[in-house]
Amino acid sequence: KWYIECFTSETIMSAFATTLQITMISAVLSTIIGTMAAIGISKMRRNSRTFYLGATNIPLLNADIVTGISMMLLFVKFVDLGFVTVLVAHITFSIPYVILNVLPKLKQANRSTYEAALDLGASPLYAFYKVTWPEIRSGVFSGFLMAVTMSLDDFSITYFTKGAGVNTLSTMLYTELRKG
Repeated sequence: KWYIECFTSETIMSAFATTLQITMISAVLSTIIGTMAAIGISKMRRNSRTFYLGATNIPLLNADIVTGISMMLLFVKFVDLGFVTVLVAHITFSIPYVILNVLPKLKQANRSTYEAALDLGASPLYAFYKVTWPEIRSGVFSGFLMAVTMSLDDFSITYFTKGAGVNTLSTMLYTELRKG
């Protein structure tokens, strides 16, 4: 009975749709940004790479609530809280997970084959898609799945960065449970 009630409620279905929108948009964008960042980090010298990997680990080590409150304070200073702030927060939170999934595949990849493709006349973009992409595709896909999972699962960051009128499934259920 309650599941039928759940799926017929317009408020719950709206919150569910918002949750899926935020999850999918943030996962796709964080996968693109994270993959490009991983490629850039893999090409750096050792000292620079160590610095950026350390910076990448900061969101992983912080509690979600710390990240959520700090992003809320940043957003409140410059913009009004809303759908976009939740989306930016989720993208920012998911990028390190994508980077850490793509980097090991880049380390396994053979750089010589990419350079050989360039020497044989391939454009850098063509060489990337024909040589590098097949080698890192599984890491990118696992990073995407990790971004989907983290975005779908995250309550704290969403709770602190959402504005009035933006409800995801987790925040709506939390609000309803507090009301009783």
